[in-house]
Amino acid sequence: QLQLVESGGGLVQPGGSLRLSCAASRSTLRFYTAGWFRQAPGKEREWVSCINPTGDSALADSVKGRFTISRDNAKNTMYLQMNSLEPEDTADYYCAATPPGILGDCVHAVVTKRFLNWGQGTQVTVSS
Repeated sequence: QLQLVESGGGLVQPGGSLRLSCAASRSTLRFYTAGWFRQAPGKEREWVSCINPTGDSALADSVKGRFTISRDNAKNTMYLQMNSLEPEDTADYYCAATPPGILGDCVHAVVTKRFLNWGQGTQVTVSS
């Protein structure tokens, strides 16, 4: 079964940048629809971004223009580049994947709760 491990979180000032990594093992990440989610203290988990096996991706409106999702197939790793960070971006960030072979609009996989395989999370704090 696919294993996911996030890294790259930390403390950053408003306006700063961070790049989160999601390293996959035991299977090939590019065969899965994968994504990033976050959960702020006292709030429900929310979807941030996703990418399907063909490379089509999507971003939540709250991060469009600031965040970018990508995948390096050679490294079996997914990334979330976060620029122009705001205090409201403070949260635990999780990468997740659906079962293999799910194609099409990755947002549909979010809506239908197909993300069943989760990493342990990495904390991002945006504060001056």
